Order: sequence, then C-alpha cells, then structure tokens
Amino acid sequence: MTPLTRRRLKTWTCTAAITMMVAAYMFCLPRDIFSGSAYSTVVTDRNGELLGARIADDGQWRFPPSDTVPQKFRDAVIEFEDRWFPYHFGVNPVSIARAAASNIKAGHITSGGSTITMQVIRMSRRKERTIRQKITEAILATRLELRCSKKKILALYASHAPFGGNVVGLEAAAWRYFGRPPGELSWGEAATLAVLPNAPSGIHPGKNREKLLEKRNRLLERLYRKGRLDSLDLALALDEPLPMEPVALPQTARSITDGLNRTAHGERSRTTIDIHLQRQVESTANQWNDEFSMSGIKDLAIVVEDVRTGEVLAYVGNANQDIKRPGSDVDIARSPRSTGSILKPLLYCSLLQEGEILPGSLVPDTPINLSGFAPQNYNRQFSGAVPAGEALARSLNVPAVHMLRKEGVPKFLDLLRRCGLTTLGRSASEYGLSLILGGGEGSLKDVTDVYARMSASYQCTDAREFKEKGWLHGFPLTDKCALWWTFDALKEVNRPDEIDWHLIGSVRKVAWKTGTSYGYRDAWAVGVTADYAVGVWVGNAQGQGVPGLTGARTAGPVMFDIFNLLPARERTDAYSKDGWFLEPAPSDGISLEVCHESGCLMGASCEHADTLLLPAKALKSEACPYHRTIEGTRTFMLPPSMEWYYRQHHPEYSPYIPKDRSELEQMAFIYPENGAEIYIPRQLDGSIAGVTFNLAHRTPGEDVFWHLDNEYVGQTRFIHQMRLTPAAGRHTVTVVDGSGNSLSVVFTIAENRI
Repeated sequence: MTPLTRRRLKTWTCTAAITMMVAAYMFCLPRDIFSGSAYSTVVTDRNGELLGARIADDGQWRFPPSDTVPQKFRDAVIEFEDRWFPYHFGVNPVSIARAAASNIKAGHITSGGSTITMQVIRMSRRKERTIRQKITEAILATRLELRCSKKKILALYASHAPFGGNVVGLEAAAWRYFGRPPGELSWGEAATLAVLPNAPSGIHPGKNREKLLEKRNRLLERLYRKGRLDSLDLALALDEPLPMEPVALPQTARSITDGLNRTAHGERSRTTIDIHLQRQVESTANQWNDEFSMSGIKDLAIVVEDVRTGEVLAYVGNANQDIKRPGSDVDIARSPRSTGSILKPLLYCSLLQEGEILPGSLVPDTPINLSGFAPQNYNRQFSGAVPAGEALARSLNVPAVHMLRKEGVPKFLDLLRRCGLTTLGRSASEYGLSLILGGGEGSLKDVTDVYARMSASYQCTDAREFKEKGWLHGFPLTDKCALWWTFDALKEVNRPDEIDWHLIGSVRKVAWKTGTSYGYRDAWAVGVTADYAVGVWVGNAQGQGVPGLTGARTAGPVMFDIFNLLPARERTDAYSKDGWFLEPAPSDGISLEVCHESGCLMGASCEHADTLLLPAKALKSEACPYHRTIEGTRTFMLPPSMEWYYRQHHPEYSPYIPKDRSELEQMAFIYPENGAEIYIPRQLDGSIAGVTFNLAHRTPGEDVFWHLDNEYVGQTRFIHQMRLTPAAGRHTVTVVDGSGNSLSVVFTIAENRI
C-alpha cells in the first residue's frame, strides 16, 4: 500500500468516525425526553382557572407540562440553582470544578455542580447518580441546549422537578402547598418552591421546616442584593410563614373533571365553564338539595348553556357530592332518564312547522285507550276540546297523545334523534304513543341542548349563520313562526313563584316546560330565553319514586333561581331584545285568517276571524270543521264525544239544534275506540270487574239500548255508561237510541286479562 493510499484511508476512516460521532451526538437525545411520564388530568374553565385535577397513574401529582414559568419563580430558581443558566451551553465548567474541589476537600459528595439543563436530563432519565451518568448527562445537556431555547428548558425543569412527597412540577406544587396557580405566588412562596427540588426528600414543608425556612430566607436575601425585589417586598416575604400540610385541590364542576379523566386521561383540558357562575350554581344546587333531602329526594342536576354558542357555562352532574350516599357519584346530567312531558314542545313545534295544526287549533281532550294504554291528564279530568297552545302550556297529556297520533310515532322519533337526543335507542313500535309522556329516555344535557338549539335556530338570520353555528347542523326545527308560537305558549306555563310576569315588567320572561315521570321518579324543568338555556333534574339517582316529586314543585323553583343568577344581555338583533324573542318578521311566514273559536283556518260558516302570522305550510291546514250552516243558521258544533266534556267547562256552548236531526251525528263512543284491544285487570279477590263502556249522546234524556254481540244487555238515560264482562276474543257492542239511530264499536278482549 502506497503512502498516498494509506493517507487517503486514514482520512476516510477519520471522516467516517467523525461523521458517526456527529450522527450519534445529533440523535442521542429522544424527541420527547419525558415520554412515558404519567400526568394528572387537569381541567380548567374557559379562562384557564383550575376546576379540578385527578392524580396521575403513578400516584404523583404531576400536571401536564406548561410552557409558562412565572417571573418570580424564574428569578428565584436561577439564583438558587444555576446563576449562569442564561449564558452557558448546558454545562458550566466553573461550577463542575468548584464542586469537584469541594467534594475532594470534604471527602464525600457535597455538591454536584449540575446545571438546570443537566438536572432536566437527569429527571428525564431517572438513572442512578454515578460519575459515568454525570458525564452522560453533561453530553445530553449540550444536545438539549442546541434543540431547545433557555425558556423551554426552564419550563421543562419547572414541570418535572420534585417538590417533596408525591408532588412533582411547579404547578402541582403551587396548588398543593399554597392553593393557587404559580402566577399568583408571592416572593416568599416562589422562593420556598425554588429551594425544594434541591433536596425534596429531606427538606419539605412536612420535614426539617427550620432548614427549609433558613434556605428560603437566604435566597430572598440574595434576590434582594441582586435587585430582584425591594426592601418592602423582602420584609413581607421574610415574614411569610411556611405552608403546613398540602391542601386539597379545587373540586369545582366535579362531574366534568371525572368525565374528562375517563376520556382525556392525563391531559390538560380547557372547558367552556365559567368558574364564577359555576360556583354560584353549585351553591344554589347544594342548598336546594339539602332541602329536598329532608323529603327523601337525594339528587339534583343542572345544566346552563349559552344560546349564542351552544357552550356549557355551568354544569352540576349531581349536587352535594361530598355527602356520600348511594348514587352521589353518578353524573345524572348525562344519564338517560324518563323524560315525562319535557318533549311536548318539540311535537307541538313540529306539527306547527308542517301545517298539521295551528296555535289555537282545537285538539281532542277525550278518553283514549289503545291496547291498554289509557293516558290521563294530571287533574284526571277531560276538557273535550282545548286549543293546542293551551294544551301545551297546561301540559295536558291526552291532547298530546292525540297530537302524536296525528304526527306518527316513527316520524316523531326521527325528529327527536335529529334534534340531538342520543339516548333513544329503541324502535318506534317499542316506544308507541307513550313516547310523548315519558316512555322515552333522555339525558338532561341532551334535552337542554335541544331547547338551546330551538332558541338559536329562531335567532339565526340566514343559511350562512346556520352553517357557522356547527352545533345547529341538521337541526330540523327551523321555521321561525313555529318556533315563536312555541315560545309564546311556553311562557304561559304557570310559574312556581305564582308571579304574573304580565304585571311586572322587571320579571324575566322564560319559555319553560316541566316534566314528571311515571311513579314520581324524575322531575324536570327546562327553560330558554334568547340568551340562555337552563335545565334542571330532581329525583333519586337509583330511581326511587317520591310522592310529590313533580317538575313544577321541585325542578321549577330551582330553574328560576338559576335564571336569576344569569346576567341580562342587551340584544338588538332581528329576533331578540332584552333577553326575549321579538315577533317574527312578515317575511318569515304567511298572514292567514283563523277562526276565533276553533283556531282553524277560516271556513265559509265562521263568523269571527283573527289574522295571524303562521308558518308557510299552514296553508294546507284544514278549514274549521266545527262551524256549519244548518237550516240557514250559523252554529258552532263539536262531535258528540268532544261535546259531552266541552259542555261541562263551557256553559256558553249552545249549538243550534235543527228540527231534522237525521244529518247530525247523534252518538259517539267515548270508550273504547273502534278496533281497541282491551285488557281487563282482576280485582284483589281474583274476580274480573269488567269494562265500562262510555257513550256520548247529543240529546239529553234520550233512551239508549245496549247490545253485546246482538244480545240485549241494558238501557241508559242521561249518563250513558254500561259495565260489561265479555269473554276473551272479538266482540261488537251496538247501541240504539229512541229515535232509531244506531252505532257499533268492535273491540277485542285480550286472552290474558290480567
């Protein structure tokens, strides 16, 4: 081999070696040096204030890293740990030489000479402290300096330094020792935390407090000499006591923190909660919960939303969670519960939007029984016929069932799902008509969302605004007239405080609805204005019913207390002002003449009309079927089944009775309906009581003769009721009056009568 070849080989070898060393140096440090570290779940409000936190999987309070280091702690820790930190390249030769001399003189290790950068490397590696590891840390520290800014390195130190016990990182230490965020620490507090990582196992607030105080005060004196704080700050800082035992972290909006601990475990999550409003709402919830608990009602949930954005401003998954009881840890606001009557406004609004009813359309309020499903109004009475809007305001069950039959259960179920109710997992046939009376399940969060969307939908001015509000995407209730008439009816619901808002201008108007589930297990109240939606649920998480547990008596008062906490907003847009809804513009609907008595479109025989702005599809609504001209006389006449009950509540009702009654419907079965399937329960003694047939006749005092399957069974006058005990199977009951008019109803008695 020639000398030239040897020189070239030597050059290539040196170049390769240097290249490998540079490559090894460049790639010696992992991209995330703290990968694998377990962090606490940290939840903050909309402004970054701490709502709550959950401990990391390794049992440490270690908050997710932050890029922010407060100036006081920055000055204190640099002065105490590494005064040359802003200037060196990761290793300080002077400090290492001084530490070596000190250790040799003492005969044992008294100082490590580590820079803050080297300490970051040591904390990330968690290796045994040896000379070899020290050299490795020094090399990796120089590499970290090339990758990160001094600000970033200091932030890594502050986020992962040990502060004694199971407290790791500045943010966790500030909360655990002083109960406040790092940015609010005093000079004395910042200096205390700056000296803790130096020997966290031997000196901390619970151990060797005298040494800790001495180290803190020496640091404060040095900071004063360096001009970092003035004499007054120094005097105040020296006078500050050391912290005692670690303090508990905040527990505001506990259900939200618990939920995010499951879905965003070990992360920092910023919510839309307003912590100041949250505290007020929690206080109100806890006070009401204390009162309800004396009546056996243990649980209460509240959701408050901003209508403009759909953001949750306050959220109480369950009140008084510090009071341990069965179900206290359940987040009821997200739990499926029987909805009671809380969904009725959605049905009413949908029927208005489709032109199936008008706000004042008379809806039947007569007995109904479908395969054993026989809904009753709360007062156990029937009105015969009631305006649709009034039926909603009074929360009448029977008219609601009649309206659902008109809408159709499958169509209404699809509407609810498109509105955002995520818990309706069964089929329409399984829910049946009971869906409108609590046969379905919904969560307080979903229901409050829907009411908020109704308000936002009304106030959206165009398709672009709808698109911008992504949370309104696909929302089916968009007709402004239908929405406005719904809000107008809901503001007439009787308030629990018995205040007539019509007479007091300062009382906030709220469109609200209550709901009570079967067996008094769930009490609801959900209200909405142009600015806010508030939902309240009261009951027992484990489902026990309590007599008197109704939406109006329990959830309603809580809801209005929450509305009283909410600040009023001045609104001057097209559809709202001062928190309430302005009437829709003429371009939002169509002006139509409506019969004053029936609420239907004006018919040829109607006498008095009202002009209303209605949804465009109202044109297809039926004309008034109750006004007719008989023998040249205009009269208002209901069908016999409706008339029988209507007359009891409307003494002014007096239809014209023609001489020739052959063209009029004389009789109608109130119960059962034609084609009904009837279940006859047994008495306590095992006997079968039978079923009572109920008939309405237009002429008082008329004799009616009853036949079961062509066999005569009896006669009635004035009150036409007949108790029969048919055998299982299909039957026909036929009635004949004294004038020869006849009527039949076909029904089936179920095989299993019990």
